[in-house]
Amino acid sequence: MYLKRNPLPLFRLCDTIEIVNLERLSRQHILLLIGDCVVFAIVTVFGFASRETLGTAGFRILTIFVPAVIACLLIASFLSVYDIDMITRLRDLWRPPWAMVLAAPMAAFLRGAWLGPPIIPIFIVVIDAGNASAILTWRALFLFVKSKWVS
Repeated sequence: MYLKRNPLPLFRLCDTIEIVNLERLSRQHILLLIGDCVVFAIVTVFGFASRETLGTAGFRILTIFVPAVIACLLIASFLSVYDIDMITRLRDLWRPPWAMVLAAPMAAFLRGAWLGPPIIPIFIVVIDAGNASAILTWRALFLFVKSKWVS
């Protein structure tokens, strides 16, 4: 279902804004969304554990996890990361990690806007490398299991 009237006529992008229909979400969509969030959580916890600050992290875990999830979900819609036709093809496996590559600067910006400190460029690279490689691994595993399970 698409919007009938463009709320911002000067922006062509607004012509293609799709209203989320929760009834259209399949089990695959829900599994991928939950899996992506679990992957972001694992990478975030691993990041704190590798710096030996997990015991005192507390609320700071959310300051990395929430912006990463928000940024990735915003970017993912433009790359069709959750398109049902593309999540089942091996040749489209590049889309989720690329979405994370594009989302990492936005996640760092959102975190900086939330907390106030300056954004350190190496932090963007670390978020980018960790999340993109973990998403690639998760989506490849999903695709492998789905292809073996369906066959």
